Amino acid sequence: MTKKETTVMIPEEIIMNNIYFIRGHKVMLDRDLAKLYGVETKQLKRQVSRNKDRFPEDFMFELTKEEFENWRSQFGTSNSDKMGLRYSPMAFTEQGVAMLSSVLKSKKAVQVNIQIMRIFTAIRQRLADNIELRLEVEKIKKKLDNHDKNIELVFQYLDELLVKKENPKTKSKIGFKIKGK
Repeated sequence: MTKKETTVMIPEEIIMNNIYFIRGHKVMLDRDLAKLYGVETKQLKRQVSRNKDRFPEDFMFELTKEEFENWRSQFGTSNSDKMGLRYSPMAFTEQGVAMLSSVLKSKKAVQVNIQIMRIFTAIRQRLADNIELRLEVEKIKKKLDNHDKNIELVFQYLDELLVKKENPKTKSKIGFKIKGK
């Protein structure tokens, strides 16, 4: 009898709902990652502290009190609820989440980490697609602006023609005049 390997699948929406935009980075908080990995937050923090050199500022940073309060207020959490936090939450960028797989060695952590990396990649691709779409729309707008200017010019010429037709200048007749007639 062979032992079947089970794959942990977490719905994409759950992971995406745990990605926040802080300090100009898409990040995930230590408490959310710990829950997804099936470990305690203090265990995750302990592993990160033991491997501090693997987590430079662009991989992981701690939220300031102000950032944490702002984050908490966005989700309607009461101020009296410290959400089980004694220490400032750690925010992990995409690279920091990838580095976590090297310090958390459980199979579940590795599988969840792969899922998270795929979602970060998908988000980045969607943003790139969105930017490409915006650039195409801008090109079309510029073309339309040029066409609008051309159409405007045509209407301007038509208006001038209409004005000339309404106010014809008296022209002298061409030909000979016979005196006395």
